[in-house]
Amino acid sequence: MIHFEWPWLLAALPLPLLIRWLAPACRPIEQSALKVPFLDDFIDVETRTVSQHQQWPLLLAAIAWFLLVIASTRPQWLGEPIEQAVSGRDLMLAVDLSGSMEAQDFKINDQVVDRLTAAKWVAGKFIDRRVGDRIGLILFGTQAYLQTPLTFDRLTVITLLNESALGLAGENTAIGDAIGLAVKRLGDQPANSRVLILMTDGANTAGEISPLKAAELAAAKHLKIYTIGIGADEMIVRSFFGKRKVNPSADLDEDTLVKIAESTGGHYYRARNAEELENIYMRLDELEPIEKDKQYFRPRSELFYWPLSAALCLIGLVCLQRVHL
Repeated sequence: MIHFEWPWLLAALPLPLLIRWLAPACRPIEQSALKVPFLDDFIDVETRTVSQHQQWPLLLAAIAWFLLVIASTRPQWLGEPIEQAVSGRDLMLAVDLSGSMEAQDFKINDQVVDRLTAAKWVAGKFIDRRVGDRIGLILFGTQAYLQTPLTFDRLTVITLLNESALGLAGENTAIGDAIGLAVKRLGDQPANSRVLILMTDGANTAGEISPLKAAELAAAKHLKIYTIGIGADEMIVRSFFGKRKVNPSADLDEDTLVKIAESTGGHYYRARNAEELENIYMRLDELEPIEKDKQYFRPRSELFYWPLSAALCLIGLVCLQRVHL
């Protein structure tokens, strides 16, 4: 159906008639240079000729004015209503970019990758499934910063997550600052559910606020935090003396991550490989299901340029006629 965004502008249609009535055109005084007995015959012929020449430009001008007024009302074509599922949940994802995330103890499709690559691969699929949630992205290392504010545009969040790089925020780990930034961005949002998913492979070694203090602030704001500790338990390292097993996750502070999650009503998960990490996000989908509150929107297509183009063409014809005369 056709919809007019500003229909009140139709009141401008009689404006030319109003101007004509309030300010009538002045008739030029013409004196005959030659007086002849049959001068009235010349006057009749001239009047008929001028009248014929003036009628069709006036008609074109009237049609052009009508089209201009129609264009100014901003006509639009409304399409069929499209259903959208909106959950009202605000979900923030905090990803560790510290130097330890470069450890290559994960496999994706039988290819060894670093921890950050695995986190991007799994988190990207999780974000893509969260239809109806507003999602934001926090990247943290020595400092924490907001990469993406809360948005329904999941594709942009995935793109910016994939563009993140190791060491971009520094080599250390500021878990407390990341939580504090999430509290700042989520705490005052009028949402039914506020969730932070925090992924790290280490312990808090930087920042201005301790993780547990930040968790208290989050709990006060009813912000639920799910923490994920990533990294394998053992890894084969080749050296000059041969192969040996090491624990690449020795620096992971699981006790603190457990306390952060429990104090906010969330849960702590341990991801030792890509499969476990993907299962964790599947479980998060179950714990924080996507609600099916239905909302509808109708796509709009602008139509104003059609009457506007037609009006400009008619005005051009009138101008050409004036020049010809």
